Amino acid sequence: MFLHDALPVLKFTLAFLGGLGVLFGIGLAVAAQKFAVQVDPKVEQVRNALPGANCGACGFAGCQSYAEAVVASTGVAPNLCAPGKAAVADQVALITGKKAEAKEPEFARIMCQGGRSNAVKKFVYEGVKDCRAAILAGGGDKACRYGCLGYGTCAKVCPFGAITMTDEDLPFVDITKCTGCRKCEAACPVKVIEVLPASKEVLVACHSKDKGVDTRKNCKVGCIGCGMCVKVCPFEAPSMANNLSRIDINKCKSCGLCVGKCPTGAIKDYIPQRPKAFVKDNCIGCNICQKVCPVDAAGGELKKKHSIDQAECIGCGICTAKCPVQAIDGTFNAPEIFQAAQAKKELKASA
Repeated sequence: MFLHDALPVLKFTLAFLGGLGVLFGIGLAVAAQKFAVQVDPKVEQVRNALPGANCGACGFAGCQSYAEAVVASTGVAPNLCAPGKAAVADQVALITGKKAEAKEPEFARIMCQGGRSNAVKKFVYEGVKDCRAAILAGGGDKACRYGCLGYGTCAKVCPFGAITMTDEDLPFVDITKCTGCRKCEAACPVKVIEVLPASKEVLVACHSKDKGVDTRKNCKVGCIGCGMCVKVCPFEAPSMANNLSRIDINKCKSCGLCVGKCPTGAIKDYIPQRPKAFVKDNCIGCNICQKVCPVDAAGGELKKKHSIDQAECIGCGICTAKCPVQAIDGTFNAPEIFQAAQAKKELKASA
């Protein structure tokens, strides 16, 4: 009897809910049509051209975000995809109608040389083998609080396999694989990784701000703040602050003079061999090369063509930069180590 009485109510309820469903469905359809966002087909084209690493090196959340921005905004350059390099930049430029400017490669540089044999540890860490975990244990097990902890977090987060750990428990960056995406830089809890232009190849590979006497106790290759690099640099690139030398990469000419003068070897030189300078026929014999040469390799009589002793020349490039008539050649501006590595990679690929 009860079921018989409730049946009309159930029918009405079902009909009412069905009607609401139809009404809302029509409303959503109309709203979707009215407020639909037209997607520019170029966005999909750019997205397909990108490598899909979603590394964030472009400054956007991922490849989709970059694709939308580079198509919609005239201020977003087509060459921001670091993994894609020039090939992808050219494709994006073609799709968007923009000009792809040449962009200097950037690599991750490890600003610490305090490996197992050079740095002191203050205790034995037996926790999770991750730098971010190790830093929670009393600031890490390194006596130098600024040094690389060596548990390979940077290698784990690198999406391109560009970082491996050496026997010294220090990261090694393969520059033929590194895209400068900055994921390792962000993951390092002690901030010893810096992504820098490829042409900047003379760097103080240390971040210690401790006094020199304390640095010597903790690490054999740490910067002790002696200021020798500041004294010998003819370009005023190094400067001292908080017991640490820092080289201004915009002033540095990569001459390498500071490298040989650093008493602890804290300055890292990424140039395997510098080209020797030589004097061309348009030399006017002004003697400027003799005055600026730090090793007395340049010589010659006034107003006559000079010469450079190849045995003494260290390839610093100072004379080339100072010559008023550009009569001295042999300096370098391109990252030779990068070029050599790229050539090796290409040779291997073609084999």
